[in-house]
Formats: sequence, structure tokens, C-alpha cells
Amino acid sequence: MVTRFKDIAPPSEDKRWRLVNATMRRHGNSPNALIETLHTVQESFGFLDETSLRYVSACLQVPLSQTYGVATFYHFFQLKPGGRHSCVVCVGTACYIKGSVNVLDTISEKFGVNQGETTDDGELSLLTARCIGSCGLAPAIVLDNTVIPKMTPKKAVESIEEAIEHGS
Repeated sequence: MVTRFKDIAPPSEDKRWRLVNATMRRHGNSPNALIETLHTVQESFGFLDETSLRYVSACLQVPLSQTYGVATFYHFFQLKPGGRHSCVVCVGTACYIKGSVNVLDTISEKFGVNQGETTDDGELSLLTARCIGSCGLAPAIVLDNTVIPKMTPKKAVESIEEAIEHGS
């Protein structure tokens, strides 16, 4: 017997699952809705956990391995909750040449976090991007969705500490 989407209960009573279900319905509960549905899960919950991956796989009748493959292939998707603040260091050619690796290393050392991880206190997620499209501002970081140009290691640490201190 084939399980139909409407027969699968959401993982919890959380109302955000309604948004996820609406996305799947809007796309005809088709396997082609996988990426769009994963986007909705991440926008709703902040990340993709195993429970959400299993639920989406079952509803769209997509193998879990394929769902996990999509979630890990695209850099947009996160499998762990992010910190209250996010710092994305551009490591594109222009930024790299102008010292973004030194910025990355300094942030990592100062805050005790590796690239792609979140600090133990949940304050900061440190990420990298191949290019943020601000080559004329190199080296640049994106701190809480704000591009900060002409970055130095010292300026990066100060900017992050200020964001954490002010909770902005």
C-alpha cells in the first residue's frame, strides 16, 4: 500500500509544519518540490534536523539518501542550529589575496570556533563563502547580514565583539 502525503502526521504540533505542508501542497506533493520544501523548513526552523529530513522524504516519497544529499550539497542548508550571530568570511579570489584567511584564522582563534561551526555558548557561527560579490570591498565579511568592507583581523574581532555585546 502506498502512503500518501495526507496520511503522514507532522513530527510535532508546531504550527510551522503548516508552512512546510503548504509548500509541498503548492508543488503538488511532487518529488520536484524537494529543494523548495527544504528551504521552507530551514526558513521556519532555522536548520534541517534528521526529523525534518525524514518527514520531507516520506511526504514527497523521495529516498532519505537523496534528501540528505541535497541538504548537504547546497551550502545554503544547515544541519545544525546556527548561533545568535553569524559571520561569513569571503574567501573568494580578491578577498583571499587581500588577506581574508588571516581574518578567518584570527576569528577562529579568538572565539574558539572552527569554520562551519558554532561557539559552545551559541553566540557565533563562523562560515565561509566562495564569493559574496563585493570584490571591490575586499577583504569583506558578512556579519549578521551586513557586509563589512576592508576587513582586518583586528577590525573583525572588534565588530563581532560589538555585535555580541549589544545583542544586535
